[in-house]
Order: sequence, then C-alpha cells, then structure tokens
Amino acid sequence: MVLTVTALVFIGLLMLSMPIVFSLGISALVGLVLSGVPMQQLASSLVGASQNWVLLAIPSFVFAGSLMERCGMSNALVELARAMVGWLRGGLGMSVIVVSYFFSDICGSKMAEVSALGSALVPPLKRAGYRAEDAASLIAAGTAMGMLVPPAIFMIVISAVTNQSTVALFLAGFIPAAVIGVCLCLLVLVQAHILGWPKDSKPSWARLGHAARHATVPMVIPVVILGGFYIGAFTATEAGAIVALYSLLAAKLYYRNVSWRDVGHIAYESGVMTAAVVFLLAVATVFQYLMGISGVPVLLGELLAPLQSSHWLFLVGVAAMTMLFGMVLEGLPAAVVLIPVVFPIAVKMGIHPIHFDIVQTAAVGIGLFLPPMGVGLLMALRFAEVSVFQHAKYYWPYLLALLAGLMLIICIPELSLFLPRSAGFVR
Repeated sequence: MVLTVTALVFIGLLMLSMPIVFSLGISALVGLVLSGVPMQQLASSLVGASQNWVLLAIPSFVFAGSLMERCGMSNALVELARAMVGWLRGGLGMSVIVVSYFFSDICGSKMAEVSALGSALVPPLKRAGYRAEDAASLIAAGTAMGMLVPPAIFMIVISAVTNQSTVALFLAGFIPAAVIGVCLCLLVLVQAHILGWPKDSKPSWARLGHAARHATVPMVIPVVILGGFYIGAFTATEAGAIVALYSLLAAKLYYRNVSWRDVGHIAYESGVMTAAVVFLLAVATVFQYLMGISGVPVLLGELLAPLQSSHWLFLVGVAAMTMLFGMVLEGLPAAVVLIPVVFPIAVKMGIHPIHFDIVQTAAVGIGLFLPPMGVGLLMALRFAEVSVFQHAKYYWPYLLALLAGLMLIICIPELSLFLPRSAGFVR
C-alpha cells in the first residue's frame, strides 16, 4: 500500500513536469510519513549519502569536459577519426563511432558529447549523402557506446552506490566500449555497401600525421587517465584535478579562445551540475531506505528468481530493467534507485561486482538513447531535425548492434575484468 501510494505520487509529480529529483524526494517523504518512520531518517540519509569522497571527482571532470567542448577540442578529434577510417566505404560514419570513443574519454558528460558531435558531424554526414535518420542514429549509437569510456560521471556515481573502486571501474570500461564500437563499425560497413555510402577520403599518411599532431593536445588526456590508473599513480579524484588543470592550461595557452569570464561561467555551471547530482544521490538514498523496509529487495529477488539459474540470464533481465529505467528516468536516477536494490542479489549469486557495474553502465547508456523517450536520443534527433517516429524504422539496426555488444559483455566477463585484474585492482 505504501509503495503504491509513493509510486502514484512520483508519477503524478512527473506528469506535472516537476524535476525528477524533487519528484523522487517528495514521494519518498510521503512514503516515510505513511510508514511511520521518524523524520530523523530523512536528515541522516541525506547527509550520509552526500559525504562520499569519490563524489569530489565529479566537479573536476564536468569542468574539464565543458571547457574542452567550449575551446573546440572535438574538432581536432573529428579530423583524426576521419583520417584514420575515412578511406573505408562508410568511413565518415565509422569516424562518428571512433570520435565518440575519443571524445567520451575527455568529456565525461553525455549531453555535452551529443551536442559537440551533433553540431560537428551531422552537417558533413548529410552533405556526404547519409540520410538524416542515419546521421542521428550514428550520433546516438556512438554516444551510447561512449557511456563505458571514462571519465563518465555515471561511472563515478555507480561506483559510490555499489561501494566499488572508481579506478577499477574506469579501467574496466575501455575494452567493453571498444567491443560495442567494433559491432557498430561492422554495421556501418554493411550499411555502406547496401546503401551506397561513399568513402570519405583517400588513404593519406600525410593527412593522418597532420591530424594526429593537431589532436595531440586532447589525446594526452586518455593516455594520462589510462596509464595513471593502470600503474596506480593517482586516484579518480586526483585524476579529475589533473585533467581539469590540463584543460585550463590547454584552453588558455594553446587554443586561446576562452576568456576568464567563460572559465568562471563554466566553473559555476560545473558546481550547479555537481550539486544536482549529489542532491539526487542523497534523495535517492531515502527512497532506497523506504524500498528496503517495504520489502522491495525480497520482491525483486522473487521476481528474478527464475533467471538466477545462470549469471547471463540474470544480467540480461536486470539489464532490460535498467534500460527501461534509463529511458524513462534518465541515467543517474536509474542508477541510484534500481541498482542498489538488485546489486546484493547479483553479489550473492557470485557475479563479480565490477562486471555487474559495467553491464549496468552499458545498459543505462543504451537506455538513454532508447526510443521513444530516451533523452539522449531526443537531443540527437534535434540536431538532425528528425522526428521520433520518422527515425524509428531506421534506428533498429543500430539498436541491434548495441544489444549485440551488450550480450558479448554479459557473456564474456573477462572483457570487463582483464584491465583491472592485470592492474591488481581485482582478483
């Protein structure tokens, strides 16, 4: 009864266009009152959830990603990707996937990535003869894959929610992202021959060298992140500070197209976004407590019991739920509401926590770009000037490629565990 009323309040507030964090908080408060729980629990949960030191990495990465987008680092990465794969048939489409991998590594924000790649790549894709629907699909699928490439803010939050090492989770994401990227590139190669997509350019070592030189500044960041984490040189929070300082120096000394006023505005926006994330995490903790005392974990355990005969079936079932949550509630609410309830069941089954987190991260990434309500997909469609229904019939091959990559990650845990295990973070 309590959960039913809480859910109805939550849905009603969402229908009134109230922000998710407030809808979640008010419905949780109503649930606590109906359950007769002392209100001290509200303050205790809010304070406890916001005091995780890992969350200090969020403002640094958000600041760095916003500053890099503002100073135009994405343009250099686009040119490098086109020089690398543009000589293949459908090379311009493949370059969207390649640059999504690169740019995810320095941006950290999915919406910023969609904005940067949509504005930089949709016009040339249309000029090259790609349908607007395919241009939007490439941006959406590439960015969905990029959720697995650190320093995604979602990975920091899920590591805090499941009490896992952020560095181990960052390392675990590189190979699974590459696997999904390969699936998408193979799809583009097939589509290019069926639809007659042209080659972007002729192979040229001179162009590749020129593009590589101009992309050196942004490409330093993924090398530093991967190398530093692998040898244990710094933590995720320290990495955020290093990347933020590097992006500031690059913007002021190399690109020289960002004023101090812009830097201050970006810092302010980063603080606001960080506050929103931390507030959401704190409010969701109250909601998790309410679900715990209402027996939701037991209910979900019974619901998922038929799938517990094998790890991959269980992960597929949970991933499907996560994708739906990611589509309806966006990424972070999906993480802080659903995953803490399901995570103990996975651990009890013997699923490795890092593997579980990576699967859920990939599922949330796909959910953000799942029609008809995925917020990331809607943003990509806006850049391509395509409606949801007009786009849907052209998007399904890309969804199948994303799901094929997700199945490989689920069925081969070592894809997620190889790098963190070789670096000594997991056994």
